[in-house]
Amino acid sequence: MFDRAAIIYLYVETPLHAGSGTSLGIVDLPIQRERTTGYPIVQASGLKGCLRDAVSNMKPQKVELVFGPDTQRASEHAGAISVGDARILLFPVRSLSGVFAWVTSKDVLARFRRDAQMAGVSLNWTETGPETDGEALVSSKKALVKDDCIVLEEFSFKAKEHTTAKEIAEWLAQNALPACEEYDYWRKALPQRLVILPENAFRDFTLFSTEVVSRIRLDDETKTVARGALWSEEHLPSDTLLYALLFASKPRANSPPSDLQDAASVLKFVTDRIDGKRLQLGGDATVGRGFVKVRISEGSHGAVASKNP
Repeated sequence: MFDRAAIIYLYVETPLHAGSGTSLGIVDLPIQRERTTGYPIVQASGLKGCLRDAVSNMKPQKVELVFGPDTQRASEHAGAISVGDARILLFPVRSLSGVFAWVTSKDVLARFRRDAQMAGVSLNWTETGPETDGEALVSSKKALVKDDCIVLEEFSFKAKEHTTAKEIAEWLAQNALPACEEYDYWRKALPQRLVILPENAFRDFTLFSTEVVSRIRLDDETKTVARGALWSEEHLPSDTLLYALLFASKPRANSPPSDLQDAASVLKFVTDRIDGKRLQLGGDATVGRGFVKVRISEGSHGAVASKNP
């Protein structure tokens, strides 16, 4: 049974490659995606490993108590923290006016609202979306809209300024974006650049507007591309906003230390060491990929999930 919960927000600062392995498609190394929707995700195992690595400088006993023992001793006890998949919340798309927009959809917002409820995080808005495929709801017309239209990549939508879209943008700016000083500009920019798209359009942008880069390995002697060493990789672009759920239970190991006696202290152990920090997630770490800025918002109620009905 989990007694405490939180939402962890991950703001992507450099392109993020959470790979799904090789592919028979055009891109050799695609990113991880949900099977049914095609939305980008970072699988829970990769995110949990990243969080564990971020606290690896602590006493091994405490790290194992919170995250679980190493594989060889996994049968001793389970960890006290549960990490969910990192899901898409906001996706940056090139705009004809205003450089880029953060796009989302009613489907994504409804999922987030459901997950926030599970974590005990209250929202002051209800998900909404455009009524037709050719329409988009915007939080403001100042930055992105020309002649009542918004052009994203090569697609045009009739822009409709919407009060709820503005409320959502302001809430995300204050509660989901990093709270540090260097993000003041972005917190001010989000209420000017939020766009709620039709579900199909949002899915298509997340499928076809990611970054795809070609990489090579040179032969040291000839300084030409080594045989078979040309490949392409897919990345989530910078300024993507992801979120995941964290659940905590009381430690399952015998005789836990005095400062890790219950679920609240377990969640505090993770939050104190990760909230506000910059982590590196996914692959290609040696070429500067995958830097994310973390913000954690703890839920307000007690038991949030139970193994038994």
